[in-house]
Amino acid sequence: MASYNKIVLVGNLTKDPELKYTPQGKQVASFGLAVGRGFKSEETDFFNVNAWERLAETCGQYLKKGKQVLIEGRVQIRNYETKEGQKRTAVEVIATDMRMLGSKGDTGGESGGSSSSYSAPQSKPKASGKPQKAPAEDVSDIDVSDGSNYGDFDPDDMPF
Repeated sequence: MASYNKIVLVGNLTKDPELKYTPQGKQVASFGLAVGRGFKSEETDFFNVNAWERLAETCGQYLKKGKQVLIEGRVQIRNYETKEGQKRTAVEVIATDMRMLGSKGDTGGESGGSSSSYSAPQSKPKASGKPQKAPAEDVSDIDVSDGSNYGDFDPDDMPF
């Protein structure tokens, strides 16, 4: 039987990311994420999020308390024992992708402005003989509100 562990959360950071290094030299960013349960509900869930390596560096550089983000990742449950001998369980989200939501300079809120995406590095795909897709061009800084900045694209050529 197949298993699948994926979580997608949209919420606001409860604190600035805290950057640390493991003894092996890997970078990890830890932060809290507050996620509302619905549009009219006042209930909020709080998640501990960890991002590793390049994604950790990006989170530490660009994220601040209050910033709205979309986090994709997996749920991890750890059991540990405190110094006093008490057994504890920690539920964490291990981020694999992060998208900043809101407009540039926005520290939070639910603005419908631009977004930026950063993913954890993936392992190299095996050669399959199939051509690889080229990365999408970043067009997040193009202002099309007045219709004058379309480049070579003519909206009148659209079939609908």
